[in-house]
Amino acid sequence: MFALDRLLGWFSVDMGIDLGTCNTLVCVRGEGIVLNEPSVVAVRKGTTHVLNNGTAVGWAAKEMLGKTPGSISAIRPMKDGVIADFQITEAMLAYFINKVNGKSRIVGPRVVIAVPAGITAVERQAVKQSAQRAGARTVFTLEEPFAAALGAGLPVAEATASMIVDIGGGTADVAIISLADIAACESVRVAGDDFDEAIIDYMKKSYSLTIGEQTAERIKVEIGSAAPIGETLTMDVRGRDMVSGLPRKTVVTSDEIREALQEPISAITEAVLRTLENAEPELAADLVDNGILLAGGGALLRGIDRVISNATGLETRIADEPLTCVARGTSMFLENLESWKQVLDGEDGEG
Repeated sequence: MFALDRLLGWFSVDMGIDLGTCNTLVCVRGEGIVLNEPSVVAVRKGTTHVLNNGTAVGWAAKEMLGKTPGSISAIRPMKDGVIADFQITEAMLAYFINKVNGKSRIVGPRVVIAVPAGITAVERQAVKQSAQRAGARTVFTLEEPFAAALGAGLPVAEATASMIVDIGGGTADVAIISLADIAACESVRVAGDDFDEAIIDYMKKSYSLTIGEQTAERIKVEIGSAAPIGETLTMDVRGRDMVSGLPRKTVVTSDEIREALQEPISAITEAVLRTLENAEPELAADLVDNGILLAGGGALLRGIDRVISNATGLETRIADEPLTCVARGTSMFLENLESWKQVLDGEDGEG
């Protein structure tokens, strides 16, 4: 089978896809990351017809979030790391695959897709089928924490414990890896989207101000933190007054936003502690020296490494370029696909 795939590879590309709730990244074998766009699609309301001749995907669609007229819907088809809208996900994948592979290719690409560790077999199969219908020739799925650890440069194939906390948009995956396999794992559907929702809820309760997802994300990025950061930052926030219904502006502080984020941060910290409790004694002993590595967009929240370090007593550090760890891991996996066959979950769609 692999010999046939190598032959077909002359007519297509091999690609790794980090199909995220917030962003989709695509790597090409031998080239690295070639695409990084939001997981958003704009369609005619009540249909699956993608606007602008099928090109209103990614950045073009994200600009429409919260600003569409009644006839248009800007949809995020992924929720909590899994497919929430199958037809829209297929349209999005087809757009990204064609953009990278090229419509003139004779055969579809061989694809590795990173998926959350906690998804069900049915959800995993849905991801594969969507990719196949979107044009992929052969589809493999790889668990996100393993891909993140591989992309971050952890020694996953060695007889020592490597611990990764991958905080994405829809899920946070916590895993201890040894000898090219996951020894202990915890996946919670609490992540970056929940940080944004917590900020939206706080603004409603404390200021009677309704804000959108993109405004909440800007607040999180500009002044959000998980632990005290020394100085108090402030930010002007604009939204709709819940009482008058009119536009209004207010000022919020980083201390307030830190308070708002405590619940989702605590849920992630508890998942880390549960994973450590389930680790074998020898693996736990390795982590005293090896520590914990944070990856994913959530790792960029100020002070989250300190919160996890204080809770566990272990050195906690942030990966280089945490946003791209999973995508880079799929690329490295593709580079050595034959030697990594033992961690594949199986394959579909042979051409």
